[in-house]
Amino acid sequence: MAASLLGRRTATLVGLSSLKSFLPIISQSCILQQTASYNPKPLRLNLKDPYIPDRNSEKTPEWQKTDKYDRKLFGRYGYASGVDPVKLWPTPAQLQEVIAEEKEWYPPLEEILQNIAVKQQEKAAKQLAREKLIAANMAKMPKMILDWKKEKQETKRKAKEEKAKKERLLVLARERFGHAVDPRSHKFQEMVAEIEKEEKKRRKLLKRQKRQEEQGLTALSPNRAG
Repeated sequence: MAASLLGRRTATLVGLSSLKSFLPIISQSCILQQTASYNPKPLRLNLKDPYIPDRNSEKTPEWQKTDKYDRKLFGRYGYASGVDPVKLWPTPAQLQEVIAEEKEWYPPLEEILQNIAVKQQEKAAKQLAREKLIAANMAKMPKMILDWKKEKQETKRKAKEEKAKKERLLVLARERFGHAVDPRSHKFQEMVAEIEKEEKKRRKLLKRQKRQEEQGLTALSPNRAG
């Protein structure tokens, strides 16, 4: 009995698995047929007994007592709604608000086109100014590169001179003190200050001699002319 029951269950499962393979095709064909044959009935308005809410009743919701709902009723049922169409028109104040809103959010076509033209002109002017700036910078580029190279060479020259000066001072310090001296030491700094002071005096003396020589040549010039 267990074997027969197991056989029936196996056959049922096999039948279901084979049936599942055909279900998508069947379901698709059925959906297509239902879609093709679908023909809904048109909605019909109950003009004989329309629903008109009672404004004086407390049970009537507040949103059914508004002018907006009255417009909806008149649009659906017409005069059968009992709504006076004269009341549906906006008041002069409301009309002015609508006109002001339309002017703000819905400007005339001429104004829109004029605004677009102004924005295009501004964009073109910005683009032209940018192109001129790029052209001017490109024209300055060779000189800027040359100045940069000169500045780099000058920096290298000064660094080389500083290095040579430092080495010369270290040699002088070794000759004066008889041993190597730390450039950060107080003794080395005093020596450097003394040497700079002497060089300053020497430059000042040379400048004075040069000025005296120029004055002497200026004094001799009239005698030579005579």
